[in-house]
Amino acid sequence: MASSASLQRFLPPAPHAAASSRRRPGRARPVQCQAVTTSSSPSPPAVSEERLERRVEQREGGYWVLKEKFRTGLNPQEKVKLEKEPMGLFMEDGIKELAKVPIEEIDANKLSKDDVDVRLKWLGLFHRRKHQYGRFMMRLKLPNGVTTSEQTRYLASVIDAYGENGCADVTTRQNWQIRGVTLPDVPAILDGLRAVGLTSLQSGMDNVRNPVGNPLAGIDPDEIVDTRPYTNLLSSYITNNSQGNPEFTNLPRKWNVCVVGTHDLYEHPHINDLAYMPAVKDGRFGFNLLVGGFISPKRWGEALPLDAWVPGDDILPVCGAILEAFRDLGNRGNRQKTRMMWLIDELGMEVFRSEVEKRMPNGVLDRAAPEDLIDKTWQRRDYLGVHPQKQEGLSYVGLHVPVGRVQASDMFDLARLADEYGCGELRLTVEQNIVLPNVKNERLDALLAEPLLQKLSPQPSLLLKGLVACTGNQFCGQAIIETKMRALNVTQEVEKRVSVPRPVRMHWTGCPNSCGQVQVADIGFMGCLTKDSNGKIVEAADIFVGGRVGSDSHLADVYKKSVPCDELAPIVADLLVEKFGAVPREREEDEE
Repeated sequence: MASSASLQRFLPPAPHAAASSRRRPGRARPVQCQAVTTSSSPSPPAVSEERLERRVEQREGGYWVLKEKFRTGLNPQEKVKLEKEPMGLFMEDGIKELAKVPIEEIDANKLSKDDVDVRLKWLGLFHRRKHQYGRFMMRLKLPNGVTTSEQTRYLASVIDAYGENGCADVTTRQNWQIRGVTLPDVPAILDGLRAVGLTSLQSGMDNVRNPVGNPLAGIDPDEIVDTRPYTNLLSSYITNNSQGNPEFTNLPRKWNVCVVGTHDLYEHPHINDLAYMPAVKDGRFGFNLLVGGFISPKRWGEALPLDAWVPGDDILPVCGAILEAFRDLGNRGNRQKTRMMWLIDELGMEVFRSEVEKRMPNGVLDRAAPEDLIDKTWQRRDYLGVHPQKQEGLSYVGLHVPVGRVQASDMFDLARLADEYGCGELRLTVEQNIVLPNVKNERLDALLAEPLLQKLSPQPSLLLKGLVACTGNQFCGQAIIETKMRALNVTQEVEKRVSVPRPVRMHWTGCPNSCGQVQVADIGFMGCLTKDSNGKIVEAADIFVGGRVGSDSHLADVYKKSVPCDELAPIVADLLVEKFGAVPREREEDEE
């Protein structure tokens, strides 16, 4: 694991000067965000000592278990955790024995059936019982979305072995997911992941998700700070260098973290449970903290200031303290009310902050810096296409991956392109796209002529450019509707009807869990069922409008509910004309 001292060489040498020098010429002075309270700590509102009692206790092996007195009204997932420690499947090699048992035999026993359907998610394995019985999706950990050609080639070889059942997705957390995996192969796949420096550990269920950072980190001429060392450090800390870290594997619910390194806010800090926002205090570079951002079926909310600042070379203690406060005090009843923001709402921000402070190594948490380094007047840049890097003579090329789906052949080609034209590296983005960095300028024409770039275009249409879609019901048992092909088809139909003057971000999610993050989109589609004009039950979508990303972030509101999917295209076309400046296209008389 990287040490805090090793971060020093990545910190901006003179934060104030660095921030101002990166500001674009002729721009107004940035409006700084996250105003801070007074330096003296306000007294937290009263919360009973009983409520602040730690609800978990540590057992043999370092596992944290819910205390007996707090085991009433638990949701089913909490009961599964109590019956058997999920991390034992990895840390005690339980997966090796489980993988030897036929799936039908596993299903005959509730304990082992729960292993397959629930506990294996702690290893990043999700059984596709409903649509691909006996097959799994495997989610990786890929801090900052950085992956090597060797890693990409290995993942391609895994899915290639599964034929038509195998494919991969770029996720909305800057990550890889591979599909088609069968249980007997899992031990060998885990060994293969380890050999190429990857892990799938602690990437599902009540764990910390992939740490997100600037996809252009280290190559971006306008970056504030290189986020890669921070996201790597967080991932190593949370997983104990991929050995398993039971300190953080029994959270009440999933938990997201990001480190912001650019004015563009590619990292989407407002929907993370913890976001590190670059800020200077007393001449030192560090981060102000936002907490509690989340999206869920019943509620969504933007992250709020914790009124806390940490030095840039010491980011881990506060991450641990926040996770411990959530682990110790979070509710474990109604699954829809167990994300960290519900705990913050219940305690109040100042009490929550005091509980975090109690868990800091020295019992102290600095108040936030008066301002952060984000320029609120910044116009978010498009990373697709060819762009110059900060390194002279090099460019990065952003490739559009239609709704994030790739096949083994695509991944083999991507690995080859990374080796032949770059430095053997690829970057994944939260919009499900891929960036190829470090391309020599004299090699750009040859790269752009590669056949793969006909499919993964650096210059997609304005509507395809911002298209995001979750897995949908092709593979996911929770999804109500098919998303990926429908997203492409509806978008293509809309493009026949209207011409847009700028990109419009359209996100699709197959169910209210909102893996497609419809609430941050300009236009979002959330899958549901409804009756059509003939009274037949059909796939439909609730339409969301008004999500914004960047410094003026705002989560979308519901625009229209339960629209049959077959009726979406004309409604979206009208919406684009009404709210996004689109112009109707002239249609040929014989065009349907």
